Amino acid sequence: MQVGVDEVGLGSLAGPLVAGAVVLGTTHGIEGLRDSKKMSAKSRDKVSQDIVAQALSWSIGIATKNEIEEMNVLAASHLAMQRAIFNLAITPSLVLVDGKNKPDLPFPTRSIVKGDDKVREISAASIIAKVCRDKIMEGFSARFPQYEFERNKGYPTKRHLMALNSFGPSVMHRRTFAPVSSILGD
Repeated sequence: MQVGVDEVGLGSLAGPLVAGAVVLGTTHGIEGLRDSKKMSAKSRDKVSQDIVAQALSWSIGIATKNEIEEMNVLAASHLAMQRAIFNLAITPSLVLVDGKNKPDLPFPTRSIVKGDDKVREISAASIIAKVCRDKIMEGFSARFPQYEFERNKGYPTKRHLMALNSFGPSVMHRRTFAPVSSILGD
């Protein structure tokens, strides 16, 4: 079975990395599969529900903020992808990964630049990972309203950077990332 895998949250200043892994059948009826970054939140939510309902198997893997800081963001993204793939109910015959780099896996693996726009399984993985991570960041927003995580999802928007400068980093911020570490004086 061919599995698509993608991660979200690589460039975020806060929160976890989330990877999705999806196996689609040849006769799925999922409309609107594409790069999750090119979709509205409403469209992503709708298509994500279709993926969860119709995929042969799907899974999420998470690398925590602490794991990102302990390893590095690339190693943590590979860890999240490995977790997503190993959580599948199906053993992959081929893993298709979005981007240039691929995690170390005991399965044949191929990386595809812009795969989230080219390969339906990777698009589906991108969508479920983005929906999951967005919900996580929206949950953090209740605890840390000053950072507006419900709007920026932890990415370095102008307002998020202003909040970081005003309030300092929260426990959810990645202290090894330049904008955060510069505020801490590291």
